[in-house]
Amino acid sequence: MLEKLRERFKTVYEKLSKTELKGEKLEEILEEFRIGLISSDVAFEVAGKLCEDVKRHLRDVKVPRGVDRKKVVREVFHRVLSDAFKEVGSINLEKFVEDRVVQRKLTTMLFLGVNGTGKTTTIAKLAHLFKKKGLIVVLACSDTFRAGSIEQLEEHANRLGVKMIKHKYGSDAAAVAYDALNYARARGVNVVMIDTAGRMQTDRNLMDEVEKISRVIKPDLKILVLDALTANDAVQQCRTFNQHVGVDGVVLTKVDADAKGGAALSVIAEIGKPIIYVGTGQGYEDIKPFKPEDLINFLVP
Repeated sequence: MLEKLRERFKTVYEKLSKTELKGEKLEEILEEFRIGLISSDVAFEVAGKLCEDVKRHLRDVKVPRGVDRKKVVREVFHRVLSDAFKEVGSINLEKFVEDRVVQRKLTTMLFLGVNGTGKTTTIAKLAHLFKKKGLIVVLACSDTFRAGSIEQLEEHANRLGVKMIKHKYGSDAAAVAYDALNYARARGVNVVMIDTAGRMQTDRNLMDEVEKISRVIKPDLKILVLDALTANDAVQQCRTFNQHVGVDGVVLTKVDADAKGGAALSVIAEIGKPIIYVGTGQGYEDIKPFKPEDLINFLVP
């Protein structure tokens, strides 16, 4: 993954290491870089901001005689990317849940996202992860809208050996989530994960339903699941869900198939919330914590 985006970074800092770090030539190189970022699925606004940040830092750089210019430019790119990720912070989900278990507190997670992002599969992967740690997990199917959604989540629950709360199709989605919380509180459950309908961000009625679920259960974490392959559409989804429901963190799926790799940069820049995990396949084990330093070191080796 990310090879094309990495090549964009490599090309620009090699060019910058061979020219003056100011004037028309700098503008020309960074404009070429901006266009390259956009073609690698970095959102338009994000590409522009990244180039402006690089330009601002380079203006203050003085390269002493005998110092490797390429190294100096590389450090600027590292600094710009590191600052971007520091601004959004991070969430260690496993530690978050384990700390609450020690405090004898139930953790509720509301999962958001449009159809096709891998939201239900992500819930199953995290249920598998928590169950391996000895935690008691309950799934709730508050997607009472899409045909087959209940059966899909139920199949995962059966495979994993965890309890699932469901109602009939067309039922009140918030009522399902509420029942799941009551079930969990009565039985000493550690984690409740709530699946929701794959709402298109332009569908006002479905967005209202997500807002209602959030108001009713007051989740500890609202996690947005995004498809790395959808690029600029993922940025629009970030904007809309964050505006209407609020987002605490993101899981970025299909990263293994993301040949361009711009989605991660675009997501963190758009909503200022951390990417918690990335999905790397269809198996229950195919999920791993997102580490910004790994991405930065890969893009700017």
